Amino acid sequence: MGGRNNTNVPDFILTGLTDSREIQLVLFVVFFLVYLITVLGNAGMILIIRLDLHLHTPMYFFLTQLSFLDLSYSTVITPKTLENLVTSVKYISFTGCFTQLYFFVFLGTTECFLLSSMAYDRYVAICKPLYYSITMSAELCCALITGCYVIGFIDALVSVLCMVKLHFCDSNVIHHFFCDTTPILALSCTDTYNTEVMIFIIAGSTLMVSLTAIFVSYVFILSTILKINSTSGKQKAFSTCASHLLGVTIFYGTMIFTYLKPRKSYSLGKDQVASVFYTIVIPMLNPIIYSLRNKEVKNALTRVMKKREVTRQ
Repeated sequence: MGGRNNTNVPDFILTGLTDSREIQLVLFVVFFLVYLITVLGNAGMILIIRLDLHLHTPMYFFLTQLSFLDLSYSTVITPKTLENLVTSVKYISFTGCFTQLYFFVFLGTTECFLLSSMAYDRYVAICKPLYYSITMSAELCCALITGCYVIGFIDALVSVLCMVKLHFCDSNVIHHFFCDTTPILALSCTDTYNTEVMIFIIAGSTLMVSLTAIFVSYVFILSTILKINSTSGKQKAFSTCASHLLGVTIFYGTMIFTYLKPRKSYSLGKDQVASVFYTIVIPMLNPIIYSLRNKEVKNALTRVMKKREVTRQ
């Protein structure tokens, strides 16, 4: 079933995470609940920020975009994964596979640079608080977001164009639960060296540039915080960055573990676990990280609920 003799396979087969029917059913329930929490959490975050005027600030503008990206990111991967867990037919069309890959790279790259923009926002808020409203103007925020999406679009387009030119004639079985770069490259019956180098350069430059921007921002932030005399002032400054730092650590940790290494060191089990974490789990965690540790979001939720109750009366 997996072998093909032609160089243009019409579809691929996703083997998924396991062959055990019992484990598949358990994973379906778990992933469905995670996806439900992801949708409700991120959609709820967007709604609260839109409804509460106190949250119409640059920081929450970026959080809205992060929630939108996480919601989209999860939706690109999870529904197809859920479908494959409960059906015996695990086909995905050639076009559908590369479309999924495109949006996966596009949204992932965009989120990397969005996290960099959020780090810059925290830098201005802590290091230059008197100039915050002037520096982080609506025009600059929109420009930063537009730049994130443009870079994501270009990176994804180049990556997919490099891969779609490859020939797949030996097998159409992808040993993964979604169309990722490494498992697809493994199927090619032509030399993939140039494609691998190009993808490594794109992924590496994306991670390094965005991480460098975050690192530089936090060096200045840490330097400023250490100059604050009062303990309460230091705690308040640290608390404004804690959620972002936690989100950055989780997101970049799994991405670097999975992609910044040679294809020969690809481990099916370990890399699949990492992939589950950053494609399905992290989009669920972000709204929890940014809301549970944030009094402003909690207060905004309270105000929105009271306003709704008053409207009903």
